[in-house]
Amino acid sequence: MCGICGEIRFDGKAAGAAAVEKMSEALAPRGPDGNGLVSRGRVTLGHRRLSIIDLSAKAEQPMVDADLGLSIAFNGCIYNYKELRANLEQRGYRFFSGGDTEVILKAYHAWGPECVQRFNGMFAFAIHERDSGRVVLARDRFGIKPLYLAETDGALLFASSLPALVATGRVDTAIDPVGLQFYMSLHAIVPPPRTILKGVRKLPPATIRVIESDGTFTERTYWRMSFDRSAEDERRSEAEWRDMLLEELHAAVERRMVADVPVGVLLSGGLDSSLLVGLLADRGQKDLQTFSIGFEEAHGEKGDEFRYSDLIARHYGTHHHKIFVPEREMIDALPGAIAAMSEPMVSYDNVAFYLLSREVSKHVKVVLSGQGADEVFAGYHWYPPMAGSQDPVGDYTRAFLDRDHARLAAHLSPAWHVQDDEVRAYVQAHFDLPGASDPVDKALRLDSTVMLVDDPVKRVDNMTMSCGLEARVPFLDHQVGEFAARIPARHKLAHGGKGILKEAARKVIPHDVIDREKGYFPVPGLKYIDGPRLDFVRDALSNRAARDRGLFRQDYLDSLYARPRDAITPLRGSELWQVALLELWLQKHGI
Repeated sequence: MCGICGEIRFDGKAAGAAAVEKMSEALAPRGPDGNGLVSRGRVTLGHRRLSIIDLSAKAEQPMVDADLGLSIAFNGCIYNYKELRANLEQRGYRFFSGGDTEVILKAYHAWGPECVQRFNGMFAFAIHERDSGRVVLARDRFGIKPLYLAETDGALLFASSLPALVATGRVDTAIDPVGLQFYMSLHAIVPPPRTILKGVRKLPPATIRVIESDGTFTERTYWRMSFDRSAEDERRSEAEWRDMLLEELHAAVERRMVADVPVGVLLSGGLDSSLLVGLLADRGQKDLQTFSIGFEEAHGEKGDEFRYSDLIARHYGTHHHKIFVPEREMIDALPGAIAAMSEPMVSYDNVAFYLLSREVSKHVKVVLSGQGADEVFAGYHWYPPMAGSQDPVGDYTRAFLDRDHARLAAHLSPAWHVQDDEVRAYVQAHFDLPGASDPVDKALRLDSTVMLVDDPVKRVDNMTMSCGLEARVPFLDHQVGEFAARIPARHKLAHGGKGILKEAARKVIPHDVIDREKGYFPVPGLKYIDGPRLDFVRDALSNRAARDRGLFRQDYLDSLYARPRDAITPLRGSELWQVALLELWLQKHGI
């Protein structure tokens, strides 16, 4: 829901409208229903609106409450805003609009920055205090909504996307060598606060930054996933956990139906999205619209999962939309998908989500998506080997990393190689944090609070919002996350992974979808690159911009061109697509 941006100056100058207008223009696809700008002295806020709750002009942003002396630019949705509003009204607050934006303002006035602890939702916002000059930035617990930052010439710029900051022309766009190391090793994930660019940082999830008028600031994390368990939790049976989990999931889905517009479901045909459809049917949802996408086969690998999405659609009688994308259309759509990326992302299903979102936005403005279930309930293949591991960091990195530090040196040009293994050190530091003693829990915590944020969640936000579509992710309700962390790992690893979620699903949806082999959003044409796709990526990696940048060793690129199907990463990714995507993204955004 929406895009936000702003400028805060610390050099005594007024924050003009020029930079914010450029950022707002870049964010236009995120908010096609309206835009606004509020400038007061050293602070200017901008907003692009996607109308979901309170469609009237009263809910336009940036929203100003002159009586309280507060202004806000907000992106996201607070699902429990009605309950919070009732609480605030009992405290004497009066409301002029019917949406969640004003609830944030009043909640901030009542409880200060700690108000975020009371929110159930996805959000990134900036609040400006008129009288003190203070600005507060905050991001939701799982980082579902993004917020990028750039310090430049006596000011702080912020925006919902990295390209919006680049559009100002005031950001250092040099490649960050450490960010490049993470990109090449950690499946294109660059953990916060870094990005691939030196001049751009991102506010970490579950973080509040309070910025004083002189530019000094404090920053703190207000929420952490803890896998500490009580003795009672350790003793609970699978049946107890199953029934309790169903209650949590029903509540999470119910919360995400808050909207003044129709809500649909992205139905891949897998366990997670199918369960969402079943939970909605349980609550009596009628005339539900569901959407699936498929691609052409490549080298014997099937490009769709329509068999399973059709099964669920028929079972629940949904209004199902099935989109098949020929290879030529997929290639034609790649520039649009790359332009929509806030940061370069290598997962093949970026283009799938982009094309799916483009079609879905013709029918609904809000969809539910199954992202997060694998990271929260242990659905990936690297979790079982972690059980009882004597070398958690080693076992995790061997399964997850695209290339280790030694191989990276053979792939990057010497000028771009970083001497220290920053990636392994990062994993080690995260595993050493208190609150997760079991090796499986260590991996789940890293994946659900870091990897998930900067891969699947960012992908869904970027692709859906590029088409003016809001995606909601019930499995990343923070109460579901906290509950799942209490469940012992053995219940999650059971039944081939996601055991406890599968047992809950058996009480809701057809078993054929539950007991199938795990699938992905398949786009085999980008995994097995040949023909016109090979020409496409070779052109990107050999043009003048790529040669001048010189990120990769030529002998490495030549080996990829010669045998593109042989260089597949442990997570089933194409090394050639990974290096090409980075160059394509940099060139697309003029970097």
